[in-house]
Amino acid sequence: MGQQLVPTEHRNAKDTKGGGQNEFVTVYIDGQLFGFPVLQVQDVLAPQRITPVPLAPPEVAGSLNLRGRIVTAIDIRKRLGMAGGENKGPRMSVVIDHGGELYSLLVDSVGEVLSVDSATFESNPATLDPRWRDVSNGIHRLKDTLLIILDVSRLLNLLPRGEAA
Repeated sequence: MGQQLVPTEHRNAKDTKGGGQNEFVTVYIDGQLFGFPVLQVQDVLAPQRITPVPLAPPEVAGSLNLRGRIVTAIDIRKRLGMAGGENKGPRMSVVIDHGGELYSLLVDSVGEVLSVDSATFESNPATLDPRWRDVSNGIHRLKDTLLIILDVSRLLNLLPRGEAA
């Protein structure tokens, strides 16, 4: 893959209720479909060599060099509380620009740019894993699956979180 997935034309890329279409770069993690708003995705990379960072939080897989820039690699499996992907083979990277910094989000595989009708948007269901709910803006019910929309800001908030009372 290793190609840039940002289309040249964008309609309404915000994820809100109301008319219009929303576009997401879709990824798969442990068979579940997730989406990132297309306007936040800078690049999609084939598996890269990642250098570990000592004393980093567990979600930080390390760093990689992307055209001369040091990019922090985040293990989305660990961030979402999923079983490790060490035995799943090499993982793809979705490069996100957040606050002027680039982050590489490690996923099992990358799908496509998916345009969905904003009328299919729903709030997170109560049955959604609380760790996923904490980093999700909501869901889109598609024909055969749920598309969980990830909030990049909350996903990248790696500060220790207190347990809910």
